[in-house]
Amino acid sequence: MFNKLKEQPADSLLALIKAFHADPRQTKIDLGVGVYRDQQGKTPVMRAVKKAERFLLETQDSKRYLGPEGDLTFVNLLKPIIFGATSSLLDHIVGIQTPGGSGALRLGAELIAKANPNAQAWLGTPSWPNHAPIFGSARLAVKDYRFVDLATQKIDFDRVVEALSLANAGDIVLLHGCCHNPTGIDFTTEQWKQITAFLVERALIPFIDLAYQGLGDSLEQDAEPTRLVLSAVDEAMVAYSCDKNFGLYRERVGALYLVSRNSRELQIAESNLASLARVNWSMPPDHGAAIVRAILESAELTEIWKDELREMCSRVNGNRAALAAAHPDLAFIAKQRGLFSNLAISKEITAALRLKQGVYMADSGRMNIAGMQPDDVDVIVKSLHAEGALNTRSAARPHS
Repeated sequence: MFNKLKEQPADSLLALIKAFHADPRQTKIDLGVGVYRDQQGKTPVMRAVKKAERFLLETQDSKRYLGPEGDLTFVNLLKPIIFGATSSLLDHIVGIQTPGGSGALRLGAELIAKANPNAQAWLGTPSWPNHAPIFGSARLAVKDYRFVDLATQKIDFDRVVEALSLANAGDIVLLHGCCHNPTGIDFTTEQWKQITAFLVERALIPFIDLAYQGLGDSLEQDAEPTRLVLSAVDEAMVAYSCDKNFGLYRERVGALYLVSRNSRELQIAESNLASLARVNWSMPPDHGAAIVRAILESAELTEIWKDELREMCSRVNGNRAALAAAHPDLAFIAKQRGLFSNLAISKEITAALRLKQGVYMADSGRMNIAGMQPDDVDVIVKSLHAEGALNTRSAARPHS
């Protein structure tokens, strides 16, 4: 059987991580893997998480199965944070716990394929590299279109509208709710309004990937585009991740939410989610969701978490400001949000940055802004200059 398989290429990001760890240079800089790092260069366990884990250690009295739906208290406690505490939408939303945001996307794709096998998934590029494979693996046709022109670091909105005008009623439109990965470039409020009107007019189904809430501007501001879209459409899906904003990367904590104005159809769709989850992973892992539940059930821990998240957000945006101020060609980075920005550079340049300069970033030119230190700014700018990634006629400004 195995002799019929073809060897698959190694994941490029995992290979990048391995190469970074193997590099003996003390001056090396990791802008590759998408995790937050603090002032000591570590990805810490948040204080609220530590306290929640101690609470669980003392009070949790069973490790029994929860069922394919997972921890529904966790799912429901997230609803007001995502959709708004006073939203009328709350009565039209059901959810299920998933193994991370990736699990939510895959489960949603499976549900789409079951409900409408002919649905096409429209995906703006560049995007998170796993988006297209997830939808494709669920046997859905993926239609991509240019979302951002990296040369200008601007959304190509005409191309977005042009592409979606070709979509059929019932097709899926994947949207990054905030902190676009990999570009850090989000729709403006006016563009979100136009996209929303287009979705309604064309009867297209938004599938919102909300993986970085609270790491752009704030929990509330980062949720506004999602709430705007959901207030207008009849049906939608939201894939949510707690991996980044709770720092629970390895725990794989996520949820998938369905929105429908038709209560009977929503109930049927919910039963199908449970059925699909059962044959995919049977039961989701409990520990991470239990941590989030313990935090959100406690007013004290919730405030600690929100304070920590504000600190993280401020640090990421501070890194952006420092890098943008260091060179005119990087000024656009200050206006972007989230963990990432994406330079318009070739694979040859990113390879040279790794080999010659010890600056590691994805072949696509994606940089993890949340992984750098302010002291890295000068090295990053000088390295980009050395490899021809910046306009050499523009003088770099020393970072202070």
